[in-house]
Amino acid sequence: MAKTNQPENGFEATATGFILVKTTRAWLDLTVADRIAAFEEHVTPALKKVKGVRSTFYDTEFYTARVTDIWVWEARDHEAFQLVIEALRETLFWDHYFEIVEILVGVENGYAKHYSTDVVTSINT
Repeated sequence: MAKTNQPENGFEATATGFILVKTTRAWLDLTVADRIAAFEEHVTPALKKVKGVRSTFYDTEFYTARVTDIWVWEARDHEAFQLVIEALRETLFWDHYFEIVEILVGVENGYAKHYSTDVVTSINT
């Protein structure tokens, strides 16, 4: 069994949130340049106020019609994740450019922490 979830650059996530979204017609009608500008104008400033989080984005529209994108937010604590949600709700991201399909929050390897056991991982090469 291998240990994982080592802090990267001093950042250790306590909670991970998966925000499943679907693009709206308003987003799709924008050019790519306008999408980037809209994100930088409406979303980036709100998120810069939130400390202790990092995010990655996954495109899924070529595999499913229900969810077009997944935003993965790692947060140092649950309050930081809550602040991300509060910040996003105040932007055009929320229910204008994207329909919020579902929000799932989990704790990586929570079972191992709870039972004080090693983390089970698989690496097949």
